[in-house]
Amino acid sequence: MAKKADRAVGVDIGGTGIKAGVVDLTKGELVSERIRVSTPQGAAPADVLAAVHEVLDRLPEVEEHLPLGVAFPAIVKRGRTLSAANVSDKWLDFEAESFFIDGLDREIHFVNDADAAGIAEVRYGAAAGQDGLTILTTLGTGIGSAMIHDGTLVPNSELGHLKRKGASIERYAAYSALEREKLSWEKWAKRLQKYYTYLESLFSPDLFVVGGGVSKHPDRFLPLLDLKTRIVPAVHRNSAGIIGAAALAGD
Repeated sequence: MAKKADRAVGVDIGGTGIKAGVVDLTKGELVSERIRVSTPQGAAPADVLAAVHEVLDRLPEVEEHLPLGVAFPAIVKRGRTLSAANVSDKWLDFEAESFFIDGLDREIHFVNDADAAGIAEVRYGAAAGQDGLTILTTLGTGIGSAMIHDGTLVPNSELGHLKRKGASIERYAAYSALEREKLSWEKWAKRLQKYYTYLESLFSPDLFVVGGGVSKHPDRFLPLLDLKTRIVPAVHRNSAGIIGAAALAGD
């Protein structure tokens, strides 16, 4: 049996930024600088691939020999991307995993970005050892989600695309809505209250974990929420996608 890797590289492709780093798979933490570039305007496949090359080229040379995980903001099924909420429509029903394997000239593990963040938190973070159902939500450009039951991931939950007035609720409640509409934390928290109360009514979870860019500011909004379910910030915050993608690649 091959020896399991003790380090791996994770790449997290988001609607506004593409990040990468080397991860210690025993501790679940970055052991390199976190490299970041802006997501190319339009986020077409060729441009995203070029940006992924850029972040990987800025990591140490040894990382060419490590397992590589790539997290992407779409439904991922058997290597195909089946949605494109915050990237180009060219990703719809696209053989994305093969595209990255060919374009990077190396094997990868390809996964939904929020699912990668969920893996990071259940293995190394806020959901470690948690029984029952954990729902992680990433509040950023949109709302990603990961559902983990007794440590097992239920992939592609896409709870940011529950409908509100005919549109995806992420348009109303993502962190980008706070910035776009110049909302106060209090007004935005009222939107989150509606969102998380709705999730409670559907799933009766045991724990909410909040990740994404806004997880750097938990004290600004989490105390304003009144939920039956315990809600905590992600331990790995905006690096969770990198760590989770690397962990899955290391498997």
